[in-house]
Amino acid sequence: MNTYDLSVVVFSGASMSAESGVQTFRDSDGLWEEHRLEDVATPEAWRRDPDLVSRFYNERRKRILEVLPNEAHVRIAELESDFRVSVVTQNIDDLHERAGSSDVLHLHGNIRYAKSSGPNQESEYYYIDGWKLDENDKCPDGYRLRPHVVWFGETVPAYETAAAILSQADVLVVIGTSLQVYPAAGLIHYANHTVKKFIIDPKADQLDVPSDFDRINAGAVEGVCMLRDQFTAM
Repeated sequence: MNTYDLSVVVFSGASMSAESGVQTFRDSDGLWEEHRLEDVATPEAWRRDPDLVSRFYNERRKRILEVLPNEAHVRIAELESDFRVSVVTQNIDDLHERAGSSDVLHLHGNIRYAKSSGPNQESEYYYIDGWKLDENDKCPDGYRLRPHVVWFGETVPAYETAAAILSQADVLVVIGTSLQVYPAAGLIHYANHTVKKFIIDPKADQLDVPSDFDRINAGAVEGVCMLRDQFTAM
């Protein structure tokens, strides 16, 4: 079989982007140590104080624009020269795209975009030119634009699409996620039990994953470099 016939699915999480300097939410020095999620990451928070929520995500967006994709992002993009690669990411940054990945599904939204705060939230997305979104930015229906992110208490619109992608994988690579955020964490179970599976994490041996995963105890950059050596032998 030509390697290009193989479908490689990369399922990435926050630690992937942390090596680029993007602050995570759940680490000991993460964003939830500085902000109560109830104040900035729920529909109720938006209704209560949209200015505060917008400022919070403006700062996240500004920081993301300041950083660059790391070597792990780049090497994943380079896999497209040999395999059919799909990226399903929990991250709201666009570092996979900026590294060159052409097929990226954002489970929890993309902070570089906005959407209506009205009833038609999932019908249209609006690219944010720069980092700032304020009260004057509105959709054609007159509703204020909100960040295109999935907040706590909201459904994950892309979940079924992501499940279908993982179900078609010949190789699954899980990287940079502790698999503690549901429903996203349950996606790994959609991959066929016969496919090759890898999980890359400094604490991979401690993660609750099925026994058919090959565990690579390393950070994103080091782990992806090690993974490439294994792909060469395929």
